[in-house]
Amino acid sequence: MHGARWLSGEALVRLLVLLAALALLVVGLLFPLASMLVKSLQDRAGDFVGLANFARYVQTPALVGSIVNSLTVALTSTALVVGLAFLCAYGITRTCMPGKRLFRMLAVLPILAPSLLPAISLVYLFGNQGWFREVLMGQSIYGPIGIVLGMCFWIFPHALMILTTALSTSDARLYEAAEALGTPKWRSFLTITLPGARYGLISCAFVVFTLAITDFGVPKIIGGQFSVLATDVYRQVVGQQNFQMGAVVSVILLLPALASFVVDRWIQRRQVAQLSARAVPWRPTPSPLRDWAFAGLCYAVGAAILLVIGTAIYASLVQFWPYNLSLTLEHYAFEMLAGGGWASWFNSLKLAFSVALIGTLVIFFNAWLIEKSDGYRVLRQGLHFLAMLPMAVPGMVLGLAYIFFFNQAGNPLNWLYGTLAILVLNTLVHFYTVCHLTSVTALKQLDPEFEAVGASLKVPFWVTFRRVTLPVSLPAVLDISVYLFVNAMTTVSAVVFLYTSDTRLASVAVMHLDEAGYFASAAAMAVLIFFTSLAVKLAHAALSHLLLTRAQAWRQAG
Repeated sequence: MHGARWLSGEALVRLLVLLAALALLVVGLLFPLASMLVKSLQDRAGDFVGLANFARYVQTPALVGSIVNSLTVALTSTALVVGLAFLCAYGITRTCMPGKRLFRMLAVLPILAPSLLPAISLVYLFGNQGWFREVLMGQSIYGPIGIVLGMCFWIFPHALMILTTALSTSDARLYEAAEALGTPKWRSFLTITLPGARYGLISCAFVVFTLAITDFGVPKIIGGQFSVLATDVYRQVVGQQNFQMGAVVSVILLLPALASFVVDRWIQRRQVAQLSARAVPWRPTPSPLRDWAFAGLCYAVGAAILLVIGTAIYASLVQFWPYNLSLTLEHYAFEMLAGGGWASWFNSLKLAFSVALIGTLVIFFNAWLIEKSDGYRVLRQGLHFLAMLPMAVPGMVLGLAYIFFFNQAGNPLNWLYGTLAILVLNTLVHFYTVCHLTSVTALKQLDPEFEAVGASLKVPFWVTFRRVTLPVSLPAVLDISVYLFVNAMTTVSAVVFLYTSDTRLASVAVMHLDEAGYFASAAAMAVLIFFTSLAVKLAHAALSHLLLTRAQAWRQAG
């Protein structure tokens, strides 16, 4: 009887934790989205007007034009990024080009900066006072050209990671058979390489399209009069205080992102394994002409990344671009300027550390309960489904939805509004999906017998989790923590509606400094965010090595 009560008590704890995780995603995602949908169907007095707001939107040419602009920019960016990332990923995985590790390090740098940084750098490079303005042959950087270039810089690392993974798995026997049959290299590429990477290519295209059509930072800084859906949401809410129309634009912005998510999920379900148990991993053979051609392409991309980041750093250190290029640190004296001063940077640090600590524990533990628990199948499946949804919700949409839900009169959670806690919740939910998938992938590699043995020995599940699961999955846990930290430091779209004067963040300060005309100080704050993320990334690498050496010494024991 005592054992039965102990087991039922443990089962009750599992159930309560699963219900708490479910409540987190319902309150942090579903209820706000439902509130936003309701708001889009009401007038300013709060009365139900049905689809009247959507009809008014369609009848406003400037607003409808933003849909065409967004699709144009997103499709152009997708074509450029996917094509360039595929060539670079091919060079990394299918050639013997020198400097692969260096290029991979350079390629990840844009992730460490807010999307505002490339936009600022492009203005310095190609704006009216830019060094390379003549390259545009009279065209303005303030518009679709600048937006596409900024998007390409910011989104490229995401595409490269997906396509590098897609191209890394291939069966050497297929290429050996093709070579034995005298098949030309180009035909082997079309009949073996491309079909093998097709799911990765399609998934990459949808990810890039979603990121491009929902980004707010790049078009806000460099878009000029070229309106897109993300800037329309901001303009309606902040500029005109028209929350109903802001909700309408948010619903429209949600549709392409949601469609991309659904198609991507469907494609991934159809994906089959590229390597069988008998497969022989393919290894590239040296070919000087091919290797150096791809090396030249990758080095050029790396140089472009360094140019954009270096320009922002240099612009933040000179007196007055381009007339007085003497070095100074006065642009880092934020206190007397718009944007909240150094306090905004400290707020970002608080947010990033809070999200990294709380988010890593919550997401990984919930993923472990979903993956390793035996009972409550319907609840676990529902929680897994909800964990996938945040990937389909743009940051602007989620941030605005939080206003409608948490700022609602009578909501018992209204006390969260205007605090750092709501920013933590918003950021955690916004980046939940990638961390959940990382956790599930790591947990699937663990033998289920760990939990079975623990249960047979009457060891509480949380002890098994702490002593076995967590140390073995430490690489994934550390990756999740640094992912959450960097994204919390760099995000702007999800939090732009939720901060107060006391909780203003560094990424938002960049935007406000730019709006106030302190362009060099905006560059300085963006650079500060970049170096903060870089320092944490380097510390993460060092800590990972140290902890893994101690916590996973068993890997080297054999």
